[in-house]
Amino acid sequence: MAESEKKSWLRRRAETAIRKGLTRAYETIRVDPERFLFQLRAAYGLPIITFKGVYSVEMSKLDDVAEAVIRSGMKLAAVEGAGLGMGGIITIMPDLGILSAITMRTIQKLSLVYGFELNTDDEVAELWIAAASAAGVDISRELLEKEVVNRFVPKVIQRIAARASAEVVEKWAGRLIPVASSAIGCALNYYFVRAWGQRALAHFRKKHLETRRRLLAEQGQLSQLPRTALQH
Repeated sequence: MAESEKKSWLRRRAETAIRKGLTRAYETIRVDPERFLFQLRAAYGLPIITFKGVYSVEMSKLDDVAEAVIRSGMKLAAVEGAGLGMGGIITIMPDLGILSAITMRTIQKLSLVYGFELNTDDEVAELWIAAASAAGVDISRELLEKEVVNRFVPKVIQRIAARASAEVVEKWAGRLIPVASSAIGCALNYYFVRAWGQRALAHFRKKHLETRRRLLAEQGQLSQLPRTALQH
């Protein structure tokens, strides 16, 4: 098989694996918000009762938690990449499916850290906008369908899978060498989650600051109302 044909075949397989991994993460293995809220309180010491409470937490503290979430995803991806990497090309596709799910769960956690709970269609759409941003995908055309999540999400997943598969084929080429594939898989997975996580963090942090400023403005307006108005 010629080198170009091999890359084309690998890209098609990679795109399918990534698409399935992202879809599975969206449909069946979403982060449990209540469990993660408990983790934010117990493991990270955030003094919050609900996710709305993050808007009163210092930004530096939220940023520290977000970085810790990314590091956790990076470590998990590295372990997974080292294990499946032992099989070289045979395990590339299962690896990509699992890596996609790990990455998407990391992005979901970042969404929650910055106060976006995924309870509404708008919040779900925002999650996938962040995922597209993390993948470096321009989805300006798809944004027209943002209000119809069931159509919007599959299209965004397809765009992300197409973009990510091209990146993967180039960077994962070393995994065709079985002896080195474990170490290469470990490193590539590690840096893949770090890059996507950092871009998603930047997206959610920006949205969080916009919401925080709006809330502060609303509180300022309320404090200026006459006391009698506040009683009605």
